[in-house]
Amino acid sequence: MSRTLTVSMTLLAMIAFAGNSLLCRLAMQHTSIDPASFTTIRLLSGALMLWLIVRMRDGMHGTAGSWPSALALFAYAAGFSYAYVSLPAATGALLLFGAVQATMIGYGLWAGERPGIRQSVGMVTAFCGPVPLLIASATILGGIALVVLVSQGSGSPDPR
Repeated sequence: MSRTLTVSMTLLAMIAFAGNSLLCRLAMQHTSIDPASFTTIRLLSGALMLWLIVRMRDGMHGTAGSWPSALALFAYAAGFSYAYVSLPAATGALLLFGAVQATMIGYGLWAGERPGIRQSVGMVTAFCGPVPLLIASATILGGIALVVLVSQGSGSPDPR
């Protein structure tokens, strides 16, 4: 894949994730829906759409799913729905993407990758960045904990 295509697709994905997060946050703040109902509607409508897509594609039938993956998606979606009640959108996005990056870096280190000096300095700098945010945001620690915990098992940005 060319570098331009990779950058373009990454940019498009980031814009879509940010837009989705903002729309979900608006739904949680400006309607009377509770986080549990919001999560249920999102997951059921997503499952219905995936089922329709699979049924319409080349007659594919009977593709198996994974219960552990389904439970991880539920925990992820529910955690974010509850976190949106107390976290500002920018804080949630910063913590989400940072936690996902930390998970990917941690896995790389566990798998045997060894960063050079420049990468090590960059990682330390990046990990120190959210410290002032966390200190200033002591009143929203529950939401922060939800975002960080649910993003650890995802390996990908917010699926909303």
